[in-house]
Amino acid sequence: MDFGLYKPQEEPSIWKSQVSFRLAIFVILILSVGVLWALHEHNKFITDKNNYPVAIFQKYEKKILPVGKPEKEVWHFVPGPISMDQIKKNGCVADGFLSGYGNKTGDIADMLNRSKCVYLHRALETWLRPPDFEKANEIMQTVTKRPVVYGMFLSEAISTWRRYSDPTWDHKFEFDKMCRGQDKDHWEKNSCIPSIDKPEYRRYLKSITHRAMDIGVQSFLFGQVELQDENPNFDSTQIKLVLEDMRSYAKQKNMQIIVGAQTNAITDEKYLRLFDYIEGGVGIDQNGAVENQPCFSKFSTCWALLWDRRYSSIANNVLLHLDWSGLTWDDMGIFARMDQDTRIKTLDSLYHKFTDQNMGFLMPFLAVLNHENDGCYGPNKSFYVPSKKYRCDDESAINKLMPNVKL
Repeated sequence: MDFGLYKPQEEPSIWKSQVSFRLAIFVILILSVGVLWALHEHNKFITDKNNYPVAIFQKYEKKILPVGKPEKEVWHFVPGPISMDQIKKNGCVADGFLSGYGNKTGDIADMLNRSKCVYLHRALETWLRPPDFEKANEIMQTVTKRPVVYGMFLSEAISTWRRYSDPTWDHKFEFDKMCRGQDKDHWEKNSCIPSIDKPEYRRYLKSITHRAMDIGVQSFLFGQVELQDENPNFDSTQIKLVLEDMRSYAKQKNMQIIVGAQTNAITDEKYLRLFDYIEGGVGIDQNGAVENQPCFSKFSTCWALLWDRRYSSIANNVLLHLDWSGLTWDDMGIFARMDQDTRIKTLDSLYHKFTDQNMGFLMPFLAVLNHENDGCYGPNKSFYVPSKKYRCDDESAINKLMPNVKL
């Protein structure tokens, strides 16, 4: 009879065996060191892969990182120094060239490459349309001549229905808030004169001038500044804030810029000297002659003739050109209706008249015409272009009037 006193002997389990405490600690330390070493090696590989060319790791990751073609280097125009003497003697109107004016951009670029032009005045336009910097940069690549200085027009006309965004600035630009007064149909429907006094317009100017400098534009011209600036006098103007910002950004980029304005009959010397140059038209008659007095007699209000000492003696520099407004009676309309001999004699006379007085006269290479002007024209009836490829064919004669470019 078994009263439970008998129990069969059990085999000892490894889990119940007595293990040395020191041995257990030793094993744990060995395992920990192994895990830490593995993590270190993995992290080192990832860091190296991120800091060195992919080619170094191709032997490890041939299937994961295929060999690709190297990225094409992005083209960028590098602006150089500015010579006001060259701008005065080798300056050319190229209105809207970088904005696609004239349509035949390739032909116009070829003409400019053949020219003696150093300065391309108003090449980037903003008349009723925000600038397209991507297009401008593409067109700049077609101009191979050097040196070249690109100009931008800061227009007195904006469209209130257009849209503009800056990829580097998280701000929604509202053109309605840039307008001077309540007139929203000044130039055409849904358009107005912008006001320097409006913070939103100053923000817009900050954006477009900075982006223009980023692609290499160096000359900036305020159109009809007496319209854009509600207080065009040195003591009250807000334009000083804009000019200070532009010049500060240029200094930051280590590039030289010049800023001008169409100042018309303003005679506040301290105000005029805020700008590197003042700019305006000449007001020719059918024979190409101009008047020598402060105001053009064709108008009842003063349309200033800036070579008169009333203005030229109190400005830093003066640049002049054949004016255009898209009307048949403006300078360019009259000029395009002349025969070729009269056109060249007119340019010769004006060029020497003003450069002899240390002023600049800008030769016409691309300018707006009224499409009903009934004279010579370029790629289409809305633009004058002197290229030998089109109807005016003034190219060679104009280049002969300008001096060779000193590099």
